[in-house]
Amino acid sequence: MKVASGLDCLLHPINGMMNNYLNLYIQGSQRIMFNDKSILITGGTGSFGKKYVSTILQHYSPKRIIVFSRDELKQFEMQQNFSAPCMRYFIGDVRDAQRLTQAMNKVDYVIHAAALKQVPAAEYNPMECVKTNIHGAENVIRAAIDNKVDKVIALSTDKAANPINLYGATKLASDKLFVAANNMSGGSGTRFAVVRYGNVVGSRGSVVPFFQNLLKNGATSLPITHPDMTRFWITLQQGVDFVLQNFERMQGGEIYIPKIPSINIVDLAEAIAPGLKREIVGIRPGEKLHEIMCPADDSHLTLEFKDHFLIKPTIKFYDIDVDYKTNKLGETGTPVAQGHEYNSGSNTEFLNKAQILDFNKKAGI
Repeated sequence: MKVASGLDCLLHPINGMMNNYLNLYIQGSQRIMFNDKSILITGGTGSFGKKYVSTILQHYSPKRIIVFSRDELKQFEMQQNFSAPCMRYFIGDVRDAQRLTQAMNKVDYVIHAAALKQVPAAEYNPMECVKTNIHGAENVIRAAIDNKVDKVIALSTDKAANPINLYGATKLASDKLFVAANNMSGGSGTRFAVVRYGNVVGSRGSVVPFFQNLLKNGATSLPITHPDMTRFWITLQQGVDFVLQNFERMQGGEIYIPKIPSINIVDLAEAIAPGLKREIVGIRPGEKLHEIMCPADDSHLTLEFKDHFLIKPTIKFYDIDVDYKTNKLGETGTPVAQGHEYNSGSNTEFLNKAQILDFNKKAGI
């Protein structure tokens, strides 16, 4: 099986911000953290899981990669592309604590990517969202502690910062659970951290494939929710690289946020379909005009590093004393100014239409 190289994205940054942190495999090809290790990823048949598995297989020699998900068809389809001897496919749901505990037997690292993520769907099916995103998070935590997993990183979202929709609220609750889990596991137990980032270019259900499908079917206009709407913008490969690097950085209790550019939705539509009519359809249920990744209310807890921000835990761990200003890679951060907010609308880095096209091309869409 031939896997596309992540270096294709990493070696051709579109602006200075990309140079800062998306060089994990340029410098990290000599690292061996995941060699001969067992890794489990919940929701592993999703867009992130596939890119993660591709990256690990290309750059490391793991003992096992366990794809844990509930859809047998997606697992079957994934096995056609990822059939290395180290691959394992477990049918299971994060709502099932017993199955998770069984799946994590002798696992070293866990990435928790499973979630119900569609904002409108969560608004209309709130209890299902709670069961997966909150109760599922609790099950992952307990299974990891019971199996003495070394490190766990949970994927979060910008919608968890100052949430106004149910999806964001459940992910905020999940973030709190994973941070507090470091207190449950004790000083020598499993370490937990969270990675929070913005819209992933080209992921399932995201706006770019949605626009492309409309154009493919002969659309004469593109629907725009609001002409001033902005979003943080990151590729799947960049998200995977950031997660992997944070496994090396983490000490437990951190929320990591990458420094990434923003886009204006109108510029995105114009870049994809120049001159095509745009129809303003209004903001969907639970949707924000701009997204936030570091809230001003957390500024007293936020540290700025060269390529990312870190939000420290709000609680003190009884058995862990961590100086978050210096991480395990020796990188140092400084406190941000009081009231600092990392907002997609006031971001200092915006992509213009040409850069959006280049960015999307490097993302493979």
